[in-house]
Amino acid sequence: MSKKTVLVVEDDNKLRNTVSDYLEINNFSVIAAESGEKALEIFENQAAAVDIVLLDVMLPSIDGFGVLRKIREKSSVPVIIISARESEEDQLRGFRLGADNYLTKPFLLSVMKEHINSILSRVKPREETVIRAGDLIIDKASRKVTAGGNEIEMTPKEFDVIAFFAENEGTVFSRDTILDEIWGVNYYGDFRTVDTIIKQLRKKLSDKYPYIKSVYGIGYKFEIAQ
Repeated sequence: MSKKTVLVVEDDNKLRNTVSDYLEINNFSVIAAESGEKALEIFENQAAAVDIVLLDVMLPSIDGFGVLRKIREKSSVPVIIISARESEEDQLRGFRLGADNYLTKPFLLSVMKEHINSILSRVKPREETVIRAGDLIIDKASRKVTAGGNEIEMTPKEFDVIAFFAENEGTVFSRDTILDEIWGVNYYGDFRTVDTIIKQLRKKLSDKYPYIKSVYGIGYKFEIAQ
């Protein structure tokens, strides 16, 4: 089972590092942000990679409520507010903006982890629409491919090919099979169409992501292991 990714948004360096280290020790991946602006920038570029957000309220410039409002404009990703502000008014505001839980400081790290696990256990797995292949994140819902937080622009057919390959990692496919799977059995083009798409994909992926391998005399396969 792949690790779940937590976006930790906390301006206190010590607490942010403590929470991040604890989560990583407990088999989570962590993306950390020290401000609301940074959190929104990360979310804009890596939303497909984030499974849950731990969000402090008292952030400089854009506070946690503002960040939550922006996130909810485009995503239903689970959000747990972590805050020293424990008034009923603040908690109700968080829930009304779409928070899934509200954890008041100070809190036990073990309790925080159980809150995360409890929410994630009820969330429909993102893997159904998101493929993580090496350093690539392929989001079939938005039809976007990102790597290191940066989107790699794809034509529709390029996306179809990379998604097909990533879902069948390690399997060798002939050009004819790729044509049938992507273009359909009634397509009357030849194998050079596949070679052209592969060439374009390799150029866009560059040497950083050399996942598409040629198999002499047969065709191609997608392989992460170097």
